[in-house]
Amino acid sequence: MLKLYGSKICSDCVEAKAALEAQGVPFEYVEITESVANMRDFLHYRDTEPALAEGKAQGRICIPFLVSEDGTVSTDWEAYAVTKTCDCC
Repeated sequence: MLKLYGSKICSDCVEAKAALEAQGVPFEYVEITESVANMRDFLHYRDTEPALAEGKAQGRICIPFLVSEDGTVSTDWEAYAVTKTCDCC
């Protein structure tokens, strides 16, 4: 299942979560400010994933952040919130 890492105090995260829910995309939401374990899990990704290196270098937190079932990581939540208009795509 898709995992979305974010925080309720981040407007982009709130928007991403709402969009995925509205589109019926199944995902697990991980609130990184809810516990040290959640923050540690997210920071492991942020500190080791090449896909987040540029954002980290620019001083960004890099949320919202997604991890797909196959382990692919992304900050492009909009790609997951696309409405499907048919079963062929």
